[in-house]
Amino acid sequence: MKLGLPDAAFVRGKVPMTKQEIRILTLVKAQIGPRDIVYDIGAGTGSLSIEAARLAPEGHVYAVERKEEAIRLIEANGERFGLENLSVIEAEAPAGLENLPLADAVLIGGSGGHLASILDCVAEKLREGGRLVLNCITVQTLAAALDYLHAHEAVYRYEAIQVQVSRLRRVGPYDMADAQNPVYIITCTKEV
Repeated sequence: MKLGLPDAAFVRGKVPMTKQEIRILTLVKAQIGPRDIVYDIGAGTGSLSIEAARLAPEGHVYAVERKEEAIRLIEANGERFGLENLSVIEAEAPAGLENLPLADAVLIGGSGGHLASILDCVAEKLREGGRLVLNCITVQTLAAALDYLHAHEAVYRYEAIQVQVSRLRRVGPYDMADAQNPVYIITCTKEV
C-alpha cells in the first residue's frame, strides 16, 4: 500500500479536499495501524478517509459528513478504490458518533462551528493512547482547538505544526511557486 495518492485520483466536485501533502502529514501523525478504528469527522471528499481505510485494511473507517454533495463524493471515492472497510455517516457531528465503536484514531477536518462539543464526544470515544489529529485552516479554529486542549490538559498531550506547501507551475519558460493555503496540524495523544 502506497501512502499519498495523487489528488487527481479522487472524484472531486466542488467540495474542499485535503491535498496530498497535508494528507501524508496527517496520516503519519495519526499513526494508523492495520486493525485500527478511525473516525474522519468533516470528511469532505473523503480523501483522508480513503487513505486511512487503505492503512487499516483489517480495521474500519467512519467518515462523518453533513453535506449531501460530500456524502456522494465519499461514496464514489470509496467505490473507486473498492473499499469495504469504509462507512459513511450522514450527520452533523457530534451527532452520528454516539453509536460508533471506540476509536484508535480520530481525524477532524471540519467541525461546522461545533468543535468543543465534537471534542467532548471524542474524549469519550477515543481509546487511551489514541491519536486525535485536527487540521485547522483558520486561526479561529486553531484558537478554539488550543483553548480546548489547554482546558483539558489532563486528557490530551499535544503538539502543533503549521505547514505551507508551494507547488511549482510552469509560466512560459519559467517555473513559479503557487502557494497553497497554510494548515495548522494539531496532533494529540489521549492520556487517560
